[in-house]
Amino acid sequence: MKKLFTTLSNIWKIEELRVRILYTLLILLVYRIGSFIVLPGVDPASLDTGEAKEGLLGLLNMFAGGSFSRASIFALGVMPYISASIVIQLLGIAVPYFQKLQKEGESGRKKINQITRYLTIIITALQAIGYVKSQITPDARLIAEPLFSITSMVVLTAGTMFVMWMGEKITDKGIGNGISLLIMVGIIAQLPYGISAEFLSRQNGQGGLIAFFIEFVALFAVVMFTVLIIQGTRKVPVQYAKKIVGNKQYGGVRQYIPLKLNAAGVMPIIFAQAIMFIPSTIGQFFPEAQSSLLTSFSDYTSLAYNLTFAILIILFTFFYTAITINPNQMSDDMKKNGGFVPGVKPGKTTADYIDGVISKITLPGSIFLAIIAILPSIAIIAGVNSQFAHFFGGTSLLILVAVVLDTLQQVESHLLMRHYDGLMKTGRIKGRNPVGAATSGSAI
Repeated sequence: MKKLFTTLSNIWKIEELRVRILYTLLILLVYRIGSFIVLPGVDPASLDTGEAKEGLLGLLNMFAGGSFSRASIFALGVMPYISASIVIQLLGIAVPYFQKLQKEGESGRKKINQITRYLTIIITALQAIGYVKSQITPDARLIAEPLFSITSMVVLTAGTMFVMWMGEKITDKGIGNGISLLIMVGIIAQLPYGISAEFLSRQNGQGGLIAFFIEFVALFAVVMFTVLIIQGTRKVPVQYAKKIVGNKQYGGVRQYIPLKLNAAGVMPIIFAQAIMFIPSTIGQFFPEAQSSLLTSFSDYTSLAYNLTFAILIILFTFFYTAITINPNQMSDDMKKNGGFVPGVKPGKTTADYIDGVISKITLPGSIFLAIIAILPSIAIIAGVNSQFAHFFGGTSLLILVAVVLDTLQQVESHLLMRHYDGLMKTGRIKGRNPVGAATSGSAI
């Protein structure tokens, strides 16, 4: 306990870090207040929030901190920006123009960010139209059409752009990754509702308080398991040749390339969820096409859904790892800087060696990621309330753990830079790229 108070005191002593933390908390407070401001012309008492808490809509509602079900001005949250970032990143693989921009350094990054913002506006406007038509019932509208739809589309688009701006400000002037922190705060905001709903259900005779306590122990174990997956690395040794310039010796040291066990982050789950949403979408547009197979794929607790979901995650993990990690480029960079892997010839042999190591660690990493992704469904089958079950795994848990680790790493860097002790006695915190950075290639 004394160590904790000493660390907090050291954090408060550093003026820059103190200002950054207070600025971040202020922006997060504005974001949470805005999530309760309802769209103009909407009667909150007439909204049907039950449907927005199930399935994929429930996940979107969680990411938006409940704004989705409340018809808030921030109802769409930052998800359109994440979608636009994913599209731009995929275009960077297939379109030469975007490949050229990625190689232009800072100027190219600025152009990519500008294109991403324009695409975000387009995606948000389209999603806003769909949101108004599907989530806001006619009896909840206090303004006549088409004025209501036009007004809501403009306000929702402006709300998403304002949220995106707040995320960028946190990244520039605050602490941590802005967009990821906004998503994390939205997820944490739903945690009290999930805990209270699960407590009431257990108190009413479904297992009692003992089962409630066992669930928390299981949740703690799942969080620890997730931390191990995120922090897991395979260190590839790299030896640099000695170079003598004058009376000084350069190089001759051994370093390591830390290859992540889960290099793809949460992106495979996001891609897989987008595909798994297709059957339910077909069922909504074509009710007559309903079949037992289509129904089973629309039920996210069914065996067919979870098995297919797990297989897609494993495939997308290999795909996303392949497009984000380039062994040939790593081999060329080592060769240019006079580095080599001990016992492996430079050039193509080194690239093949790194590719083999990545393939070996990606397989168990993808399997563990698939297990984490289907844990919420297993929890629901075991009798856990659906609101609380989302925290047992899936995208929400991965984002929470990754963002917390990344933010703590930044705080620790400020402490160590000013010769204070770190946050842990056993060593430094190893962070990872949070969700925003994984999608856009920039610190958002």
